[in-house]
Amino acid sequence: MRTIILLAILSSITCLLQAQPKTAQVFGSHMVLQRNKPIRVWGTASPGEKITVTLADKSAKTKTARNGQWEATLPAMTHGGPYTMHIRGKQETMLEDILIGEVWVCSGQSNMEWPLRQTEHAEEKIARATNAMIRHLKVPRVTSLKPEADIQPASWQVCSPETAGDFTAVGYFFALKLWQELGVPIGLVNSSWGGTHVETWMSGESFFEHPEFSALKTYMPENLDSIHARRRSRINDLVKQSQDRLPTPAEAFEYRSAALDHRNWKTMHLPGAWEQKGLPAIDGVVWFRREFQVPQDLRIENPVLYLAMIDDADSTFLNGEYIGSETVYNKARLYRIRPGLLKTMNTIAVKITDTGGDGGIYGNAGDMKLQIGNMSVPLDGPWHYRIEKVSDDNGSINPNAYPTLLYNAMIHPLTRLAVQGVIWYQGESNAGRAEQYRISFPIMIEDWKKRWNDSLPFYFVQLTHWKAGGGDSRNGGSTWAELREAQQKSLWIDKTGMAVITDIGNTEDIHPRNKADVGLRLALQALAKTYGKNIPCESPRFKLMEKQGNRFAVHFDYIYEGWEVRNPYGYINGFEVAGADQKFYLARAWVRGRQIVVESDKVPDPVAVRYCWSDDPNDVNLFNSIGLPAMPFRSDDWPMKTHGVKFDIAR
Repeated sequence: MRTIILLAILSSITCLLQAQPKTAQVFGSHMVLQRNKPIRVWGTASPGEKITVTLADKSAKTKTARNGQWEATLPAMTHGGPYTMHIRGKQETMLEDILIGEVWVCSGQSNMEWPLRQTEHAEEKIARATNAMIRHLKVPRVTSLKPEADIQPASWQVCSPETAGDFTAVGYFFALKLWQELGVPIGLVNSSWGGTHVETWMSGESFFEHPEFSALKTYMPENLDSIHARRRSRINDLVKQSQDRLPTPAEAFEYRSAALDHRNWKTMHLPGAWEQKGLPAIDGVVWFRREFQVPQDLRIENPVLYLAMIDDADSTFLNGEYIGSETVYNKARLYRIRPGLLKTMNTIAVKITDTGGDGGIYGNAGDMKLQIGNMSVPLDGPWHYRIEKVSDDNGSINPNAYPTLLYNAMIHPLTRLAVQGVIWYQGESNAGRAEQYRISFPIMIEDWKKRWNDSLPFYFVQLTHWKAGGGDSRNGGSTWAELREAQQKSLWIDKTGMAVITDIGNTEDIHPRNKADVGLRLALQALAKTYGKNIPCESPRFKLMEKQGNRFAVHFDYIYEGWEVRNPYGYINGFEVAGADQKFYLARAWVRGRQIVVESDKVPDPVAVRYCWSDDPNDVNLFNSIGLPAMPFRSDDWPMKTHGVKFDIAR
C-alpha cells in the first residue's frame, strides 16, 4: 500500500514539473490576430516536446528545439471570433476571446504614448469608449543592449470606459475610424516611449552598417555592468564638483527652511531641464531655492505662485511652510498662498524628484512668477540648487544613452507577429539633428519593413507647431521646420504616408491635447493606401513655382476641389520670400485659381519662397477642400541650421 501511495505522489510531482507550454508575451487572451496572413505563434516548452496549436478549425504542429523554443504557423484566416487558442503539449494552455482582424503597431515618443485620459474632452470620449472590437497591448518600457527574444510581461485590454483611458490616444482614434469604416476588429500594439530619439529605435544591423554611423560601433559597451560603473563614476564626479558630498537626512530636511543660508550653493538658470544645465546624469532628488522681494506697501490679495511645469514631482515651500505638491510631470504648477505668509523678503524652496529622463522646472519663462492682483514678480532666472539624493539605476539604461536599445527590447521581439502596418509619431527629440534625420529616419523605416515584410505600410505624423527655440527664417533658422522637411523627404519610400497637423498644435505645450484629428488623419492614409478606399487623404504639397516679375505663382498637388482660406478677407498667413541675399521677409499671399500668388514690396527680385518655415507656425489658415492644411515647404536648398550636428555616443 505504501508503495502505491509513494508512486502516486511521485507521479503527481512529475506532472507538476511538466510545466504548461508558454506563448510569447505578445500573445494573450483578448488579443487581435492579423487577418488574411499566416499566423505565427511561438513560445517555450520542454526540449523535444511536441506542440499542437489550434485556433477555431485551424491547427499546426511543431516540436520544441533543444533551447526550449517552438514556433507553429497557422493558415491565414478571415476576420471573426471570438475564438479560443489551445496550445497542447504534455499539458495545455488556453488563450480565450481572441479576435481576427487588423493589427497595427503604434510607436514613437510621448505624443504617441500620450494616453486618452489626458486629451481634450477625455471624460466624454472615455465614457463612450465601449467597443469590444478594439483591443490594446502596451509593451512595457525596457532597454536592452542586444535583441531580445520576448517583451516583458504584458496583457491585452478590451476597449471599455474602464480601460480606454490608458490606451494610446492617437492609436485609439486611428482604430476607431478604421473600425467604423472596415467593420472588423482592430488591435493596437503600443510600443512607445516619451522623449526618445530615433536612433534608439533602430536595429544594430541597420545602424552600424550604414557609413553615417559605422564608426560609433567602437564605443558600444559590452554589458550593463560597464555602463553602470561608468554612470556611477560620472555621478560621483558631478556631486563632488557641485557640493563635495550628498547631505545627511537631517541636513536635507533643513533645505526647506527659510533660515537656511544657500549662498554657497551652485546656481542654475530656470526654466530648463537640469540635464541640459549642468546635471546630465542625475535622476533622483534635487532642491532649488530662490529669494524674492515684494513691495513693502503692496496690498496683498489672493497671491498665487506659478512654477511652469516640473518633471516629475515636487514639494514646494514658501518661507519654510509647505504650500503644495504635484506628481504629474506635464501639469502646470499653481499654488495659492495663505494670507499672511508673504513678507517683504521671501524664500521659495522646491524639492524635485525625478525618476528618469529629464528633470527639473521647465516650460515658458513667463509661467514662473508670483501673481498678486495685477502685479507679477518674475521668478525665472538664476536659482540655487543642491542634490539631495541620486537614484539607483536598478539595472536600467536611459533609452537615449545608446542606439538600438528600444529596438532590441521593444520592437525586435514583435517582428515575428503578423501585423498590417505601423503608425509612428516621433521627431521632437531629433529636431536638433534634423539634417541627419534625413538619413536615420529612412534607414529605420526600411529596416522595419524588411523585418516584418517589404510591403509593410508605415504612416507617420509630421511635427505640429510649438514654440521650441523660437526659430524661423528671419531669426537664425528653425530646427523644427528642418525636421518637418526631413520627415517629408522620407515619403519616397514605398507604402509610406504623412499626416500634416500644423493647424492643431499648441504654442505653449509640446503635447497638443487634440489627438482625435491626428488619429483621423493617419486613418485616412491607411484607408486610402492600405485598404483601397476611394477617399482623398493628402495635404496640399508644394510642386513648383513660377516667377512672374516681382512675385511667384506657387503650384501645389492635392488641392482636390480647391482652396479654403480660413480668413474672411482671403489673406493667407505663413508665406515669406527672399532675394539673392538670402534674407527673408513676410509676404502677401492670395489664391488665384489653383495657384497661390506670393509677393513682398521688400523683395523686388525674389529667388526663394517658404511657407510655415518656423518652429511655431501657429496661424495656419490655408487648407484644401477636405480640410487638410498645406504642407510646410521651402523652395531653396540653402544651408540648414542643423548642418553638421551628429548623433554621438557617450564615451
